[in-house]
Amino acid sequence: MPKSIFSAEYDRFREHLRTVREVAGLSQVELAERIGWTQTQISKCERGERRLDLIETRRWCHALGTSFPDFVTQLERKLPPPKKSRK
Repeated sequence: MPKSIFSAEYDRFREHLRTVREVAGLSQVELAERIGWTQTQISKCERGERRLDLIETRRWCHALGTSFPDFVTQLERKLPPPKKSRK
């Protein structure tokens, strides 16, 4: 099984991160300042070179002025249904 960071679902997650940032009207630099990161860290997350965990994603959402539940709901609409695992 490939790592999730290389999956189509993670690609959609990264695209959603960028879209939400752009809709909020923030540059990578502005978002980085709000989170306390560097622009390079933001860029790496959006390109898939650095993985975000749930807590970091929540902080990202807060800095963009969106709630974490709203972010996840919007993302869920963009993802295909999960495949059933084989046992």
